Order: sequence, then structure tokens, then C-alpha cells
Amino acid sequence: MSASEAAPRIHPTASVDPGAQLAPGVEIGPGCIVAAGAVLHAGVRLVAHVVLDGHVTLHEGVTVYPFATIGLPPQDLKYRGEPTRVEIGARTQVREHATIHRGSVGGGVTRIGADCLIMCVAHIGHDCRLGDGVILVNNAMLAGHVEVGDHAVIQGGAAVQQFVRIGRMAMLAGMSGLERNLLPFTRAKGYRATVRGLNTIGLRRRLGLSQGAVIGMARAMHDLYRGGRPEEQVAAIAAQSDDPLVAEMLDFARNRGRHGLCPFGRSGEEEEEGA
Repeated sequence: MSASEAAPRIHPTASVDPGAQLAPGVEIGPGCIVAAGAVLHAGVRLVAHVVLDGHVTLHEGVTVYPFATIGLPPQDLKYRGEPTRVEIGARTQVREHATIHRGSVGGGVTRIGADCLIMCVAHIGHDCRLGDGVILVNNAMLAGHVEVGDHAVIQGGAAVQQFVRIGRMAMLAGMSGLERNLLPFTRAKGYRATVRGLNTIGLRRRLGLSQGAVIGMARAMHDLYRGGRPEEQVAAIAAQSDDPLVAEMLDFARNRGRHGLCPFGRSGEEEEEGA
């Protein structure tokens, strides 16, 4: 019998509510608490002292490390115990002391995609939506309703304001504060983060782009910010480029939402420090 077909293995010190659903191959280590409403698919592993509260669904092969908590009530004063939930995609790893809160009123679900890596002490607030392959480095913090595109990277200690969107394969540097939407394929940095250029390493490694293709994307990005109002440049750039990656950036810029786009260039406090 393969590991995925084996009966669930539950440590004697774990507390698993009879209302939880455990698939074959699930492993629940010492000191874990699994509440009613939890659904653990085949191959899920809770290493030790993990808390799953409320309606939490962990898909195949998810691993959760000691002292992580998933599904506890949101840090939202409007929340009154409504039936909300958390969903985590296959093979995602949630490392030590990470906190992932369930959805709140007006949303209902906090969703994390497949193959993500949520490192130690990272926080994912209520109603966040993360795509596949996202990496949150130690102590990264996402407020409520943040959206993160596939394969984006948020480095250590970075903080993201509520309702902000981060595009696919974007990178936010460590200790940065992001208050506005970050274009796909770009990198941002700073106490009040600003765009500093493209995530060129990611574009070459993951998408295999040539130097010429990267230069073309960089030119489109600079054109988008030329004149101080990126939205006014969208139509002109779209008429000049048939690159689907450029089109993805432009679609993101068109739907910039309540916060607008993250500005381009060095932030004011860094310019003063370097003067």
C-alpha cells in the first residue's frame, strides 16, 4: 500500500474533531489541533503543534510546520462569526509560526494557490488571494484583501496595504511598504515602495526571455510611466506592441483600482538620505 493510500496517522497527543475530514495518507503530528470543518486531502502533513480552526481546506501534499495557525478569525472588527473559510492549494508549504486568517464579511474566503512557500512568521490577512508559486519570505505581512499574482516574491519584512494588488512575477524587496498596485514583472523597493525596474532575473529564468525581449518590455514600462500618469499612456503603447507580456502589464494598468499604480523612481526619503 502506498503512502497516499494509507489510513491517516494521528499522533496520540493531537486533538482532531470528529467533524474533520481526513483523506488517506494524512499525517497529523504531536500537539496539533484540527477543528470541525477542516478538510485535509491526501498526503497533507501537519508536522507538530499546528492549529487548524474553522473551515480550512488543505489540498494534496500541503505541509504545515510547527506553530503555524490557519483559519483563525480575521483581525476585523466588523466580523461577527460568519461562516468563512481558507483554501490552500496542492504542495504549498506553510512554515513555522505563519498565520493565515479566514475570510471576513464581504469576502468569505482566503485562498492560496498551489506550490507556494509561506516562510516563517509570515502573515496572510483575511480575504487575501494568492496565485500559484508565490513566495512570502520571513515576516512578510499581507493586510486584508490583498491579491498576489502567480510566482510573485515578497521578501522578508515587507508589508502590503489592504486591497493592494501585486501582478504576476513581481518582486517586492525586503523591509518595503507597498501602498499601491504593483505591475506584473516589475520590482519595487523602499519604505514607501516605488518601481525600480523589471524583475529581469525572473523573466529570464522562468520565461526564458531573450535580452531583446526584456529590453522591449523595459521600454514599454518606461513609456507607461512617462508624463506622470501611466493610464494615459496605455492606448499609445498598446498600438505599438504586440507582445503578450506587455499586454498583460497594460491590462493591469487599466484596472488599477482604488489605490492606483505604484509610482516609478526613488522615493523621497531615499533621495534625502543620499543628498
